[in-house]
Amino acid sequence: MRYTTKTEYGVICLAHMARKEWPGASTAKEIAEHEGFSVPFTEKILQGLRKAGITASQQGNKGGWTLTRQPSVITLREIVEALEGSTFETFCDLKRRDSIVCRHFSICKLKPIWYKTKETLDGLYEKITLEQIAEDMMGAADGVPRGGGKRRGL
Repeated sequence: MRYTTKTEYGVICLAHMARKEWPGASTAKEIAEHEGFSVPFTEKILQGLRKAGITASQQGNKGGWTLTRQPSVITLREIVEALEGSTFETFCDLKRRDSIVCRHFSICKLKPIWYKTKETLDGLYEKITLEQIAEDMMGAADGVPRGGGKRRGL
C-alpha cells in the first residue's frame, strides 16, 4: 500500500479547510501558500475532490473552495478513494484480474489475506473523520490538543 503525494496533500488541504468555520471558503492560493504547495497542484487536487463531491467551488468576490459537508462526516476512506481510487488495491479483484497474469489464482492461499487487508483498512479509514485529522494537525505544532476537552486523537 502506497499513497501518492496527491493524497497526502489532499488530506492536508482538506484539513486546512476544515479548520475554518464551516462552510467558510478558502482559495487555492491561500491553501497553497499556507501549506507550502504549488498553486497549480493544489487546484488540481481540489478539482479531483470536487468530482468526488467533497469540495465545491464558487467564483466571485467571496468565492473559493468549500467543503460540501461538515468535517465530522467526511471520512478518510472517502478522501483516499477520491484521490487514489481505493484504500488498498487487491490484485485478485475481478476488475483488476483482466490486466494481470496470475497463473495460480484458483489455488492461491493469499487471496483471503489481501481481501481482509482491504476490509480492515476500509473499516479503519471509515472511522477517521476529517474533523479528527484537522484537530490532530492543529495540536501537532505545539503538542497541545485543541477544543478544551478530552482529546479524541487518531
